[in-house]
Amino acid sequence: MRRLLMSALAATAAVLAVTAPAQAAAPARWQPAVGLTWQMQFSGKLDTSVKAQVYDIDGADSTKAQVAALHKAGRQVVCYVDAGSYENWRADAGKYPASVRGKALDGWPGEQWLDVRNWTVLRPILAARLADCKAKGFDAVDPDNMDGYSNDSGFPLTAADQLTFNRRVADLAHGLGLAVGLKNDLDQVKALQPAFDFAVNESCREYGECGQLKPFIAAGKPVFHVEYSAAECPTPASLRFSNIRKNLNLNAFRADC
Repeated sequence: MRRLLMSALAATAAVLAVTAPAQAAAPARWQPAVGLTWQMQFSGKLDTSVKAQVYDIDGADSTKAQVAALHKAGRQVVCYVDAGSYENWRADAGKYPASVRGKALDGWPGEQWLDVRNWTVLRPILAARLADCKAKGFDAVDPDNMDGYSNDSGFPLTAADQLTFNRRVADLAHGLGLAVGLKNDLDQVKALQPAFDFAVNESCREYGECGQLKPFIAAGKPVFHVEYSAAECPTPASLRFSNIRKNLNLNAFRADC
């Protein structure tokens, strides 16, 4: 009797295995390599003549035609999106209720930290932004301000809250077939590296933090690094970062670092 029962269960399992719907595979996405050259420009007229393999540009201010032109020139294009803070000049600013807007970002007028715990509110806004990146033809996303928990945000955010939010943003990007970079949040690099395809860092040499990004390089994922002072360039060659120097206004100027 027991043998008959086991045979019946095995047969049922085989039928379910055949008839159950297959889980959808994640869309294929760009996998950037260590050592790529890059350019970052968020203000002024876009200069497409810079000899860099990767361009990081503002997603909302860029057009599908500009992305296509960069692709034609052999560039990969990264879509800058503010994920962890509110910007009052964006077209979708009205979608952010006051309940998720916290304290102002020091030195950045018009920006406020977001309550990244409130995924119900933030998810549809960010999903729409990333979908716009995809529609314009971008290869990847550079979500900014992914470290609200370590700042005076106005909310009691924890490291665990930030890990959850950052991974959710990465999942949104991957679900669209977009690569995604981790912006700063150096204290959680080890935990977050597996969920991200590259890192984007500002001023790690100035603050003595570059060593914290080694897990990305060790995993074969690039670190796109920018400094704003010539005195802080370059990082040690052994780190294998993609280094540039920029002006703080992030216009077309770019220098080797």
